[in-house]
Amino acid sequence: MIYRVHKFQVGKEIDELDLERYLNELKGEVVSIIPNIIPKFHMMGATAGYDCLLIIEKDTE
Repeated sequence: MIYRVHKFQVGKEIDELDLERYLNELKGEVVSIIPNIIPKFHMMGATAGYDCLLIIEKDTE
């Protein structure tokens, strides 16, 4: 089995149509979608956000 990792960049919000189009173009089976969590510090405390999605694909070759 061959696994491939793809990086899907996102802005403040995930564009559902772009993500759907990207996933439908993949040849193999999508195993997992993992958000890359990054800390964000503010004056009143800290929160978390994300900057990209890691998409793990199992190649069907």
